[in-house]
Amino acid sequence: MVERLLCAAALACLALASRAADLVTLPTRPDVTQSYLLYVKPGSSPKAVAILFAGGDGNLRLTDRGATNLRGNFLVRSVDLLRDDEVAAAIVDAPSDLLQTGMGDGFRTGGDHVKDIGAVVADLRKRLPGARVFLVGTSKGTLSAAYGARALGDRIDGVVLTSTVFTATRMGMGLAGFDFRDIKAPLLFVHHVNDGCEVCCAYRETRWIRGDFPVISVEGGDAPRSGPCDGLSAHGYIGLEGRVVEAIKGWMLGRPYPRSIP
Repeated sequence: MVERLLCAAALACLALASRAADLVTLPTRPDVTQSYLLYVKPGSSPKAVAILFAGGDGNLRLTDRGATNLRGNFLVRSVDLLRDDEVAAAIVDAPSDLLQTGMGDGFRTGGDHVKDIGAVVADLRKRLPGARVFLVGTSKGTLSAAYGARALGDRIDGVVLTSTVFTATRMGMGLAGFDFRDIKAPLLFVHHVNDGCEVCCAYRETRWIRGDFPVISVEGGDAPRSGPCDGLSAHGYIGLEGRVVEAIKGWMLGRPYPRSIP
């Protein structure tokens, strides 16, 4: 009997330790909630937390086991690389009023999204006191991170834009015309030299940001296993996820980081 009880207790502890993350749901606007999935290494005291905004329509359909949609997205599949003794990660889902349609460019750049992001920031500051808060977006998620950062001002500590959607098209506005100098927090760009997504400007056209902001230039990686605007390609740093994540964490923690990968 004692052995069975000890075995059951051990299994319960193992299940708790292996739980992917904590699913948090916050009321943000009238009749609207915002969910995010918080990844914190057990026993750690994070110095920084990265709030992650995936691309596409941002509708991740989160459960406490992780995202059930857009799992090939660079940030979604790299979340366990981000989480360590010093860094926590929080993946943001579409809000409850957009779980059927997902987030379009108009919402990502509007005031309701800022309210939702602000609620997540405030909640994380309570849960992880002392941790610096960063907004990290990839592809269409760079709209959320850039516009959110501009509106939240000194409520955040930094912004990372990876595979930035610079180009306006018939499908969306992108960040064409956005003045990144309006973001008061420190800002880092990460861009793959061979990103073939048509809404991300060619690497040679990013010269205009390189003089004003730090840029991590990425080259190489594995052969693509998806379309050029999907995550399993140069757009999502396929084969170089670990090195890109380590460089981003170095920047967030104020440590030396490579300006080029590899």
